[in-house]
Amino acid sequence: MPAPGRIEVSDFPLPEIADGQVLVQMQYASICGSDVHIVHDGFHNPDSIGIPGYPGHEGVGVVVESRSELFAPGTPVLTVPHGHEGGCFAEYQAVAEQQVIPLPPDGDPLRLLMAQQLGTAVFAMKKFWQPDAETAAVVGVGSAGLFFVQLLLAKGCTQVVVSDVNETRLRAAQALGATGVLAPDASLAEEVLRATGGKGADLVIETSGLDIGRAEAVAAVRTHGYVGCFGYAERTGLSPFPVHMAFRKAATVAWVRDTQSEPGLQSFREGLRLIRSGEIDIDHHLGHVIPLEDTASGVETAHSGLDVVKVIISMPSSAG
Repeated sequence: MPAPGRIEVSDFPLPEIADGQVLVQMQYASICGSDVHIVHDGFHNPDSIGIPGYPGHEGVGVVVESRSELFAPGTPVLTVPHGHEGGCFAEYQAVAEQQVIPLPPDGDPLRLLMAQQLGTAVFAMKKFWQPDAETAAVVGVGSAGLFFVQLLLAKGCTQVVVSDVNETRLRAAQALGATGVLAPDASLAEEVLRATGGKGADLVIETSGLDIGRAEAVAAVRTHGYVGCFGYAERTGLSPFPVHMAFRKAATVAWVRDTQSEPGLQSFREGLRLIRSGEIDIDHHLGHVIPLEDTASGVETAHSGLDVVKVIISMPSSAG
């Protein structure tokens, strides 16, 4: 990222690692919605402009050099750097030992890559979930939203209503068990009220990263219900929010971030377990894989909201 709004592919020296770091030869990386915001919407870290691999923070690879007592060369790993210091969009990444999780040697790295974003959803559910919740809604069923659908159903929700502007994502949500799937131009609040007899959902999770999505979440939640805001801010500075409606409903509104600072990275580890066990279906996330050279177009695909769930970057080391 040589400048805001631009992604370029170039040659760089091999990163040098410090004590407590490992050098990872990357196999795959995936583009997060926050990466799109960083590139296009002014959320970048000024000190990271021009650093190879930035802003990628979802990656898998193999340790090729280590100055850590925890990881030997040859160890397959999931890399989960903080977003402001991510370097996953590069063939080689220097990363702190605290942001690396060992993978089973027989695991499929492409599939296990999804444990990064699944881990963030697992972490969010620790804050969002209410034990008495029976009805839920998800605003936006991109890659994170599809994980939330499955996690809510696994928790025992009898109804999970979803909304999105993308037909492919809506079909994926329906296949995963969502009980109410809207047409792109339909109102989530109206459908939730219809499905709940006018009551509203016990829990609404917003993953869209849009102000209108957060407004829909508040409109769809019941009185004394819970709204979980997972999506990124739409802009820096102040944003509109339906304060009066949230106040009238006495709704609890929670925000979540920074899974990378959780002690022991337990939510990422749980994401790995859920994928390995087959409890979480990730097949819908794996359909759009591009070579490293096409990273710029991949970011634009993610930015445009075209008919994909997740954009994955394949590194030269993954060939064959």
